[in-house]
Amino acid sequence: MREIVHIQAGQCGNQIGSKFWEVISDEHGIDPIGEYRGDSDLQLERISVYFSEANGNRYVPRAVLVDLEPGTMDSVRSGPFGQLFRPDNFVFGQSGAGNNWAKGHYTEGAELVENVVDVVRREVETCDCLQGFQLTHSLGGGTGSGMGTLLINKIREEYPDRIMVTFSVMPSPKVSDTVVEPYNATLSVHQLVENTDETFCIDNEALYDICFRTLKLTTPTYGDLNHLVSAAMSGITTCLRFPDN
Repeated sequence: MREIVHIQAGQCGNQIGSKFWEVISDEHGIDPIGEYRGDSDLQLERISVYFSEANGNRYVPRAVLVDLEPGTMDSVRSGPFGQLFRPDNFVFGQSGAGNNWAKGHYTEGAELVENVVDVVRREVETCDCLQGFQLTHSLGGGTGSGMGTLLINKIREEYPDRIMVTFSVMPSPKVSDTVVEPYNATLSVHQLVENTDETFCIDNEALYDICFRTLKLTTPTYGDLNHLVSAAMSGITTCLRFPDN
């Protein structure tokens, strides 16, 4: 089987990633504690692409969750599918990156990155035939952009012949948290061009337009945007997760 290891970095990456796991767990008939509740053999035929089978017929995501502060991890753990993930695969620091690309790439992130690579290595060892990696992150913050690109570099060094795909949320002026987002994104894009095989650029502004114009939502939340992203990710990965007949 051609397995894929999923990595989610930073607050945005973890929120999108968690939504993605909710969506594909539902599609494969996996409940919030990892037990199969589906009704079709097709759901299980290629389930090992994204899930490994643990004791007691439980399915565990091949996911590594990374952040430089503990808050995001706590909210993932307390979310509806928080019990699904392997506890050892939560890797986090204490200080945060303060929306600073250099902190994520060179200082705080660099101190944590070896721990993350160890967890990735452990996930890879459970695979029969690793297909590649996928990363969800944003390019506007400090962790997703700075540490996310550092992680891609490290994984590229260790697994040069495996595919690297990213789902990267681009900053946009209308939907902006901080003034330094363009700098963080500029520093990241160079790294993505060098080290990824495929990058899906996600534009928050376009997502808001879909919410306003198509879905007719008056006050879209980040949860609504993340739902759109997870639906797109589900569609993109469908041909990898289900047999092609």
